[in-house]
Amino acid sequence: MTANKPRLHVGVKTDPIEYRYSFEWLFRLMAEEGVFHAQLGSFTEMYSLPDAFFLDLRALAGSFGIRFSSVFTTHRELGGLFRFEHPAWEGAARRNYERMIEIGALLGADSVGGNPGSVMRDLPETKAAGIQRYLEHMRALLHYAHDCGLPALTAEPMSCLAEPPTLPDEIRTMADELLAYHRDRPQTTAAFGYCVDIAHGYADSEGKVGWDNMQLFEATLPYLNHIHLKNTDAIFNATFGFTDEERRRGIVRVERFRDLLVERADSLSLHEVVGYLEISGPKTGRDYSDWKLEAMLRASLRHLKTAFTYPCEEA
Repeated sequence: MTANKPRLHVGVKTDPIEYRYSFEWLFRLMAEEGVFHAQLGSFTEMYSLPDAFFLDLRALAGSFGIRFSSVFTTHRELGGLFRFEHPAWEGAARRNYERMIEIGALLGADSVGGNPGSVMRDLPETKAAGIQRYLEHMRALLHYAHDCGLPALTAEPMSCLAEPPTLPDEIRTMADELLAYHRDRPQTTAAFGYCVDIAHGYADSEGKVGWDNMQLFEATLPYLNHIHLKNTDAIFNATFGFTDEERRRGIVRVERFRDLLVERADSLSLHEVVGYLEISGPKTGRDYSDWKLEAMLRASLRHLKTAFTYPCEEA
């Protein structure tokens, strides 16, 4: 491997165990599969749990050799910066974002983030104001993250025009503004980058694909911080993992994204990149489905360790 080639690692976002399995169960499975990066996915109680909970969780993960290298939203719950129906939305989003930053710092994470927010479908005229309000708060949050000792904040480009950024122009404009702010204040702000989902593309209201997932992924490369790894269908509707059956019906070929990252290494701002398996797993709360999660995770992780890791692992 030449010096400028990236190192690509596989991790797991904790979403599929929510209200189903314990963190210890997940950590043991990860360690058995040789996967040591975790991304904490958000859950309802997270914002009100005390600091001690996260310090204990960090210690538990560490006992299995696992590190929480990222924290990221699961339920779009920081999207209040795009809500204009009542002023309370804005304050709630800001308070929760600050708490998530504190949680990331307690866990020793490298980044904290979420998708910026959703424009209400019946209020499309609020989109521009929502973007500006998001950027205003993010500039302040970059300072807060730095003060907490967190290296970076992240956002996720999405798959519809109501959830910016989506298309390349939005991706570049929003990131460039926040990165310029950081470059002007490197001693007092955290960095900014994107969490990029390899299953996100853009299909219009008729289901016609305007930008596929590889094209949108390529547009994010100069801003990439980490990756969400999952499979999808031809119009980016259903999402799922990488079992044998899921790979047969899905469109995502993980090797293509790995190869692009290696080929375009000079475009990346980071040398080490983690791709987190992000799946919800089988239906939650059914005796006939919950037990299937283990096999799903193991099969997907084994595929990703072969298809995404670089330098490549031997099969």
